[in-house]
Amino acid sequence: MSLRDQIRIMVVDDMSTSRGLITQALDAFGVRNVSTAENGMDALKTLATHPVHLVISDYNMPQMDGLQLLHQLRASPKTKGVGFILVTGRAEQQIVDHGKKLGMNNYLKKPFEQAGLRNCIEAVVGRL
Repeated sequence: MSLRDQIRIMVVDDMSTSRGLITQALDAFGVRNVSTAENGMDALKTLATHPVHLVISDYNMPQMDGLQLLHQLRASPKTKGVGFILVTGRAEQQIVDHGKKLGMNNYLKKPFEQAGLRNCIEAVVGRL
C-alpha cells in the first residue's frame, strides 16, 4: 500500500476557498484521508480523537494563528510528532524563523501551484 493510501492529513484554514483548493489538490495526488478544520481550536479538538500524520495550516486565522496551533501541537505528547506545514501569504523571514523554532517542518507561500504543494508535502513525508 502506498503512502498516499495510508497518510492522514488535516487542512486548517478559516477560508473555505483555501481549504477547498488544498483538499482538491490532495485528492488529485490520490490522498483520500483528509479532514478539515476552520480554525486552530477546532483542529485541536478533532486531533485529540482523530490523529493525523500531517497538518497543513494557514498562518493568518482568527482566535489562534497557525504558529500558535503549531505551538499547541508540539506541547502535547499526543501530537508533538505530527508533521506541520504552514501556508502563508506573508512568508516573511521572521514568521519562517519563528515557525522553525517551534518545530515547523516546511512552509508554502500563497499563491501556490499544485506541484509546489506536492513538493512541499513530499519534503516532509516522502513520495506520495
